[in-house]
Amino acid sequence: MAFLLVSAYLLLTHARGAPVENGALLETLKSQVGLFSNKSEHYSAQVRPPGTSRQIPQTIIIGVRKGGTRALLEMLDIHPNIVVAATEVHFFDWDENYVKGIDWYRNLMPFSYGNQITIEKTPGYFTSPQAPGRIHDMNSSIKLLLILRDPTERVISDYTQVYYNRVESHKPVQLFEDIVIKNGVLNTKYKAIQRSLYDVHMEKWLKHFSLDQIHIVDGNTLIKDPLPELQKVERFLNLPSRIMSSNFYFNQTKGFYCIRSDGRERCLHESKGRPHPLVNSTVLEQLYSYFREHNAKFYRMVNHSFDWH
Repeated sequence: MAFLLVSAYLLLTHARGAPVENGALLETLKSQVGLFSNKSEHYSAQVRPPGTSRQIPQTIIIGVRKGGTRALLEMLDIHPNIVVAATEVHFFDWDENYVKGIDWYRNLMPFSYGNQITIEKTPGYFTSPQAPGRIHDMNSSIKLLLILRDPTERVISDYTQVYYNRVESHKPVQLFEDIVIKNGVLNTKYKAIQRSLYDVHMEKWLKHFSLDQIHIVDGNTLIKDPLPELQKVERFLNLPSRIMSSNFYFNQTKGFYCIRSDGRERCLHESKGRPHPLVNSTVLEQLYSYFREHNAKFYRMVNHSFDWH
C-alpha cells in the first residue's frame, strides 16, 4: 500500500513538472489510485501522505446520541478543508481512555494538511459530567458542534437502537411503553429520557464555554434539507463555502438524503433510519408534557427556539 501511494505521488509530481497544491494532489491521488471511498478512509490509512500530520481536533461534535451526529459528520466530510476521525473515540467521557493521555488521543486522528480542520464526534460527551472540563483543559477556545432533535423523537430513536441491538444479540426486549411507564407514571429515570434533558446538560457546558463557541445544528432540519444547516456550520468554522446542493440526493428507499462526492455516492449505514415503533398517544403526550418545561428553559439558555413538541 505504501509503495503504491508513494509511487503514485512521485509519478504525478514528475508528470506535472511543478509542485502540486496539497489539496489538489490529495484529490488526484484519490481518483488516480482509486483505493478510497471518501476522505475519512484515506486519512485514516496508516500511510502518511506527504506534508501531513495528525492534529488534535480543532472542532468536536459533542452530541447528542441519536441526534444525527453520524449524518452531520459524514456530510461535513465532503468539505475539502475538513478531515474526520473514523470512529467515536470516547476520550473525554471514558476514564479508561482519558488516562492514556493526549498523545494517545492525537494518534487516533486522521492525517491532515495545515489548511484543514480535524473533527471528531463522540455523542456521549454531551451528557458526560467530566467531558466539558476535560475538553476545556485541552483547548479553552475550541469550537463545538451540538446536533439536537425533538427530545421525544430522540427518546424513541434511542429505544429503537437498543431494541434492534438486543434482537440481533438474541436478548429479551421490552415494549417502549413498558419501559417508559412504571406504576402508571413516566419513568424519568430511564436513561433515554435523561439524555433528552438538554437544559440540564447544556448548563454544564456553559460553565466552561461561552455560547458563541457552541453551534447548535437542528437535527430535524438536517435530515429534511441538509444544505442550509451545513452552510451555517461552514460559517461557524470560518470555512469557505464548498458544500453544494449537488452533494445530496434523496434516497426514496431509505427515506433520507444520501451523499454524492468525489464522483461516488454513499448512504449512511443500514442501522440508520430504522423504523420507529408506533407509540401510544397517551404516552407520547406524557413525554411532550414532561419535556415542555425543559425545552423552554433550553431555549432561553441558547437564545433560540426549535420546532419541538
